Amino acid sequence: MNDRLKLFILAGEPSGDRIAADLIERLKLRVPLAFTGVGGDYLQAQGMRSLFPMSDLSVMGITDVVLRLPLLLGRIRQTAKVIRDANPDIVVLVDSQDFSKLLAKRLKKLGYAGKLILYVSPSVWARSPKRAPKLAPLFDEVLAVLPFEPAVMERLGGPLTSYVGHPALHERLVRPSVDRGPVVLLPGSRDGELRRHLPLMRELVEKLAGHPAIDGFVIPTLPTLKTRMENAVANWAAPVRIESERSARSEVYNQAVMAVAVSGTVTLELALAQVPMLVAYNMDPYQTRYYDMHGRPPVSLPNIILGRVAVPELIEGKLDVWALINEAKTLLDNKKARQDQIDAFSELSMLMENGGARFPKQDPADRVLAHFSRS
Repeated sequence: MNDRLKLFILAGEPSGDRIAADLIERLKLRVPLAFTGVGGDYLQAQGMRSLFPMSDLSVMGITDVVLRLPLLLGRIRQTAKVIRDANPDIVVLVDSQDFSKLLAKRLKKLGYAGKLILYVSPSVWARSPKRAPKLAPLFDEVLAVLPFEPAVMERLGGPLTSYVGHPALHERLVRPSVDRGPVVLLPGSRDGELRRHLPLMRELVEKLAGHPAIDGFVIPTLPTLKTRMENAVANWAAPVRIESERSARSEVYNQAVMAVAVSGTVTLELALAQVPMLVAYNMDPYQTRYYDMHGRPPVSLPNIILGRVAVPELIEGKLDVWALINEAKTLLDNKKARQDQIDAFSELSMLMENGGARFPKQDPADRVLAHFSRS
């Protein structure tokens, strides 16, 4: 009997890399595992040699996609060929929604007969509900990280979807509101995000330095970005510590008085660590048109999951830095506002931990192994 699982796993950005590494760690405890794929620091720490740099896929917004389209199309062809030749039992594609969908289509066209799993559900509930049925022929299962997504996918006629929680649940903290501490700055990790947000963060530091509630500034980042970030902040008005060790992030969050973050998975991580925050995003022109066309809905995961605005959001095509500064000062000066966020984050934590009555939280490794036929 052959019990070894041959797996190909792909993560196209840092948040997906952490999710993918968590899955690999869980699978190693359950079954003999041989895995290859594409990923960053976290997957490589699990012993994987990436087929190509994960940064090739880390794009955000139509402008970034157009600029890198030839490279992305080439990576789809390369990845599909490697998978077809290796013929793994299961392919797990983590987030990177457009790339994952195009890769799945190409694999089907090439006759790949193994199982295809998409880890992190596309946000069909927020945009293009008609996309859900189109996913059904491509993926055997979707693993959702938000508790309401399985019911939405079922209602829209999408593929089988299970709620598996999020690795950030392991980093939950229970803490009171902090009266004084560092401000955590999270400008993103993709090239486009850093170009659009680092100048805003620089002005924010300049205007907030010296506030009585602030005891320094910290930017948590990836080891691969540490040097770039250190160079970026070298001439800012106040010192900014660059923290690239993942193990130190809980301590940073525990001490923080507040955070300013771009929209994304990190907002859920901050909420589960009970760090009061502002969410700011400087959109490219295409993102701005899309956002306006859809009625400017909430974009941060805490607000989406809770179904109400618990976290202030400043989402614009050209973000007014003074609006950001004033909103930050308001949060710094209002202990009750910070505690109200912490209370809301406790509610969110319970939702994330338990899931719903019909779709309780399951282990992602168990869901992957449900598609593995031992022979």
